Amino acid sequence: MLRSLEIRDVLIIDRLAMELGPGLNVLTGETGAGKSILLDALGFVLGWRGRAELVRQGAAQGEVTAVFDLDPGHAARAVLSEAGIGVEDELILRRVNSSDGRKTAWVNDRRVSGEVLRDLSDHLVELHGQHDDRGLLNPRGHRALLDSFAGLDLGPLRQAWTAQRQARAALTEAETTLARAGAEEDFLRHAVKELNKLNPLPGEEATLDARRRLMQAAGRIRDDVVRAHSSLSDDGAEGRMRDALRWLEGATDRAEGRLDGALSALNRALIELGEAQAGVEGAITALEFDPADLEAAEERLFAIRALARKHGVAPDDLGGFADTLRDRLQAIDGGAAGMARLAMAVTEAEAVFAAEAARVTGARSEAATRLDAAMAAELAPLKMERAVFLTEITPGEPGPEGVDAVTYTVATNPGAPAGALNRIASGGELSRFLLALKVCLTGDSPGLTLIFDEIDRGVGGATADAVGRRLQALASGAQVLVVTHSPQVAAFGAQHWRVEKRVTGDQTLSTVTALGDDERVEEIARMLAGDTVTEAARAAARALLQA
Repeated sequence: MLRSLEIRDVLIIDRLAMELGPGLNVLTGETGAGKSILLDALGFVLGWRGRAELVRQGAAQGEVTAVFDLDPGHAARAVLSEAGIGVEDELILRRVNSSDGRKTAWVNDRRVSGEVLRDLSDHLVELHGQHDDRGLLNPRGHRALLDSFAGLDLGPLRQAWTAQRQARAALTEAETTLARAGAEEDFLRHAVKELNKLNPLPGEEATLDARRRLMQAAGRIRDDVVRAHSSLSDDGAEGRMRDALRWLEGATDRAEGRLDGALSALNRALIELGEAQAGVEGAITALEFDPADLEAAEERLFAIRALARKHGVAPDDLGGFADTLRDRLQAIDGGAAGMARLAMAVTEAEAVFAAEAARVTGARSEAATRLDAAMAAELAPLKMERAVFLTEITPGEPGPEGVDAVTYTVATNPGAPAGALNRIASGGELSRFLLALKVCLTGDSPGLTLIFDEIDRGVGGATADAVGRRLQALASGAQVLVVTHSPQVAAFGAQHWRVEKRVTGDQTLSTVTALGDDERVEEIARMLAGDTVTEAARAAARALLQA
């Protein structure tokens, strides 16, 4: 519910504050007094697209603040939560329009975009008027309104549509894959055969390359290592060192200790020499290879590299590439069976969607009959008993909402052709059609503040009284704000404001005044009598208020 509206420096409003309540709130005033400016300001803070510039002449910026009360289950809470804004029972919207054209908005002191405001407004305020393209006059929303009236659960239908779309997409993808694979079947069979024969392993190319380089190096250095081993053996250094050790040991008794150090060093050298011999012998063993092994390693290494270049992949990726080709070949070989399964899945999904769509169409048709009957009952008191309202359900483009197109049509006179609401009905008739339709659809949008902008234009007398009674009935379960020139409608208001335009010096300003009982009598008398308010007009005003 809209609790308060504060406007500063917007068009011809300098300062204005309104405290609204539940039930029927009416705004009256002479033409041009500024009633439409109030709606422009409210639309501005809600993010609606309207006038480009709203700043009052001479002001630095214009500002509008709207405060709403949110019930625990209000739909706007989900929008706030999704936007990451703290959810409270009080919702404060504030938007500023600077004189340079910049617009800035806040929700509960959190800066937001105009898109967030518009998402919130869908659950806060609903505007109805003769030029309304957001609500009942917009054919694109007629199906959703009928579904709400019918209490339809479209969840199973949407799921069936999604399943059907996914099944069709899977079949199309399989058909494309199979066609592409079929065109390269010869290549696939040859490539898979070639890869299967070689069977390259991950990391094998690096292993073969290292082994090849080692065998190539062994061929060049083995002769030198063998010569070195001969130089260290008994016929070489080792033999001479042992001869030297034997000669020195024979002379040590007579050398009075002078050879002890040399003998120790020579023994250590023999030990080190033995370790060197063992290392060289191990190297000789490691460097031994069969030339046929080198040839085989080179052949496999070159084959792997050539196959990798041929297919444009890294040598280590050949195994994965082979798996991909095998899968594509398998798709060809098993394509017929797989395609049959996918086609059957599409048929089953289409049958489920068709059944759900038929169920929804039936429910819509039944609801359309009830809505048309309810509209006939509402139009009679509005002096349109000869008019015919018809909910047309025709085949539409299949989608997640079904296969139906829904349009509200009217024929204002018997025998006259039916047509769209906004093309057939005159201004006054259109107002009454919209009001009757909203009365019938009441409850479809709980928590909304309903605004009717001069929806009673072109009607008077008993018809205006009927309009007022229906607005009052709507307001019994919701907050309704109506801009009206009808005294009969104004008399039904629970709260009443008068909008006036005053000229002070060289400034024209619009003000809004909350009216007490006596002031309401004067205002309704003015609406009845015009410029000169008579006692008879006051008496008539009192009679309307007491009715």
